[in-house]
Amino acid sequence: MTNPDSAWQPAPAGYKHVVSVSLGSSKRNAREEVEVLGQPFILERLGTDGDSKRMMQLFAELDGRVDAFGLGGADLAVVAGGRRYEFGNVRKLVAGIRNTPVLDGSGLKNTLERDAIQQLDPLLKWKSQKVLMVSAVDRFGMAEALSDAHADVVYGDVIFGLGIDYPLRSIQALRRIAGVVLPVVTRLPQDWFYPTGEKQEVSVQGKGTRYYHWADVLAGDTHYVKRYAPHDLQGKTVLTQTITAPDREWMRERGVKRLITTTPRIGSRNFATNVMEAMFVALRDKQEALSEAEYLDLIRQVEFHPQVNEF
Repeated sequence: MTNPDSAWQPAPAGYKHVVSVSLGSSKRNAREEVEVLGQPFILERLGTDGDSKRMMQLFAELDGRVDAFGLGGADLAVVAGGRRYEFGNVRKLVAGIRNTPVLDGSGLKNTLERDAIQQLDPLLKWKSQKVLMVSAVDRFGMAEALSDAHADVVYGDVIFGLGIDYPLRSIQALRRIAGVVLPVVTRLPQDWFYPTGEKQEVSVQGKGTRYYHWADVLAGDTHYVKRYAPHDLQGKTVLTQTITAPDREWMRERGVKRLITTTPRIGSRNFATNVMEAMFVALRDKQEALSEAEYLDLIRQVEFHPQVNEF
C-alpha cells in the first residue's frame, strides 16, 4: 500500500500517531511531536480542500496504521439541549473505517470548553462581558457555560447561519431554535452548515457586522469568527481553539487586543479539539470516545488551561 501523501510518514517506534483528516484547507496542514504523561505522540493534520472522496481515501489508506483519527472540518453530530443530532452525510464518510477509532472533538468540546469558561472568569469577569458566538449549536457546552456565567450573549446561529437578523439572547431561545432547525440541517450536506475547502478563505462582509461592533468577546470556531468579521476588530477579545500563524497575523492586522485559545499551543499551532480528543483516546488505548469524567480527569492530569495572548 502506498503512502496516502508524499509527505506522510509513519510515527517512529514507541510513538502513538494521531492523524486528523479534515475537509478543510490543506494550507493548514501540520505535523508536530508532543509528549503527554510520558507518552510521545505524533499529531498530524491532513486537509483535503473540501474533497470528500479524498477524505474517504485517506481514511481507508491509514485505517489500522495510526492509533486514532480526528475528523476535521465536519461533525459526526451536535448535541443541543440534551439531544444528539447526527449528520447522515458525515457518518457516510467514516463508515468504511474498521480498525482505528475516529473522534470529531464533540466530547472534548463539551468538557474542555465548559471548563475553560470557568477558568477564565477571574480574568474576564463574564458578568461584565458582551459576547458574540457566531455559531453556538456546534459548541453547545461553551454556549451553556457562558449563560451559566451570566455573560451578556448573542448567539448568532440565525443571523449568520440562516441570514435572518434575529439575535438569540438566551440559552432557552437557542435550545428552542436548535430543536427546530437541527433535524433539518443535519440532513443537508455538511458544507451547508460549516465552511470547507476554499470557503474557509472567503470573507462575507456586512452580514451581522453590528453584532461584531457590539461585542467585547468573539467566541467560537475560528473559521466562523473570521468569515463574517469586519476589518476593524480594534480592542476585541477572540476566544477560539484552532489557530495557525496566519490566523494570529490576521488578528493582529485587525486590531484584536487579546487571543484566548482553549487548546494548548503545540509547535506552531493550536490543534483542534478533534485532534486533542483523538490523542486522549489513543493515550487510554480505547476504541471509542471517553466519558465526560475521563476527559475531565485527563484535562486535569495534563494541566490544560486556556492560553491568553495579549497583542
